[in-house]
Parts: sequence; structure tokens; C-alpha cells
Amino acid sequence: MGGVSHLVSGEAVELELRHAQFASRCVALLIDVALQLIALSVLLGVLFSAMPNLDDAMYAAISLLIIVLVMIGYPVAFETLTRGRTLGKLVMGLRVTRDDGGPVRFRHALIRGLTGFFLDFWILGLFGTVAVVVSLTSKQSKRVGDYLAGTIVIRERLPSTPTGMNSPGAQRMAWTSTLDFSALPADLLIAVRQYLTRYETFSPAARIELGRSLAERVAERVRMPPPDGMPDWQYLDAILAERRAREERSTRGGDFPRQMTQPPAAVDARNPDGVTHNNPFTPPR
Repeated sequence: MGGVSHLVSGEAVELELRHAQFASRCVALLIDVALQLIALSVLLGVLFSAMPNLDDAMYAAISLLIIVLVMIGYPVAFETLTRGRTLGKLVMGLRVTRDDGGPVRFRHALIRGLTGFFLDFWILGLFGTVAVVVSLTSKQSKRVGDYLAGTIVIRERLPSTPTGMNSPGAQRMAWTSTLDFSALPADLLIAVRQYLTRYETFSPAARIELGRSLAERVAERVRMPPPDGMPDWQYLDAILAERRAREERSTRGGDFPRQMTQPPAAVDARNPDGVTHNNPFTPPR
């Protein structure tokens, strides 16, 4: 049951997040459960071998504690540390986000973990029957834990096709070396980074609209519009890569270059090396 969720971003652009399909969520859950069962087997085996003289009541109490810690602690820890991913979700390209599209935090993961153990899957969940019924009747494929935590599970697979986006900030280009980033606010940089990171989770229309909105805001700050024919995402990617490179140089003690108000006449701002290429956006050497 894959669908889309409409929300409005900080740039007042309506976005569409692609819901995880029911089948992919089931596979991710099976992977996580298999890992949890392996962890339980190892821990319980260590318990029985390390403490052979405990009475049955103590064994039962410690075993129950281990089961609760593994079944609840595993999803809570992973979703908190990875901002919404367990190992199963990572394999299937899924991520838990808030209903507004933002990253989940500890309280969201804790609510999902507790509800999953006590209501969705195990104690009262009839081995997942409750989660399955609720998910199938939800337009957003939510289980009870998602409703209580205010979260959804989306598809988030980084592009493997030749779209040109291999990773955020990968396309550093020569013309970016002349730009002045001092007027770029931190919240705008964060918005650009999130857009590039979650590019594949948006519908094609939302990618274009949000990319155009962010590119216009960035261009206004750096006083450099996207070069002719360059997609907005690639323009933002180049800006982010240059910013990151300057921060790294600054951390190592190097200079943080600022834009030259009057570049020398012999230097082309888009080709500071003075070398002619068929592609004017050849990365610097």
C-alpha cells in the first residue's frame, strides 16, 4: 500500500513523501526480528552458561528483562541514532519520519518501540495481527505506534540510476570558488542539505518546485544564479560542496576565501584556471 503524503515545507512548497509499501515494511520487519532473535539467543545462552546455579524464578526474571530490552531497545536505539532507520529499514531503503517530514527523535522512537512491543506486534498484537490490520486500513500505511508517535514510514532510496546525484555536495565546480557565502544563513544551508539528502523521497513535481525555490533564495544571497542549463539540484549541490570544502580548509587553518569584488580582467569567474573546456563547469584541479 504505497501512497503519497502531502505537506507544506518551510518554503511554502507542497511536498509529496512516498509512503513505504506494505510488503517492503514486512520484509524490513522480518530482517529486524531475525536480528533480534539472534541477539536474544546469544544473550540467553550467555546467561545460562555464565550463571548455571540460579533458580528458575531468577532465570525467568532475567530472561524477561533481556527480552524486553532487546525487543524494545533495538528499534528505539537504531531509530534514535540513525534518525529513523533500523537495519531492516536500511536494507529496504525505508526511513521513519515525523508527519511533517522532519527527522524523528528519541521520544518518537520510544513511543513506536513501546507500542510495537505491547500493542502492534507481541504482547497484545497477536504476532503482528494488530499492526497488519491497522496498516491495511490506513491511507498512509500507519500502525498504531505511528499514530501515537505522529510518524510515517517513507521510501528513501538514494539514486542508483544515472541522475547525476551520487551524494550531497559531490559536484564541486570551478565557478563556485569566486562566490561569497557570508550572507548564506544557517537555516537555508540546512534546508538545502535536507533537500539534497532526501531528494529521492519527493515526487518529481515536488523536486522541481522545491529545488527552484531553494535555488532562487541561494542565488539571491550569493549573487550568482544557476548557470544556463544547469538543474537547480546540481547548482545547490555545487554550492554545498564548495561551502563544505571551505569549512574543511578553515578547520585545517587555511584561509576562507571571499568573493573578489573586481576579478582581474584575465580571469574568467566561471573558469578561474584560464583553461578552455568544452564543459565550462569542469571541477577545479
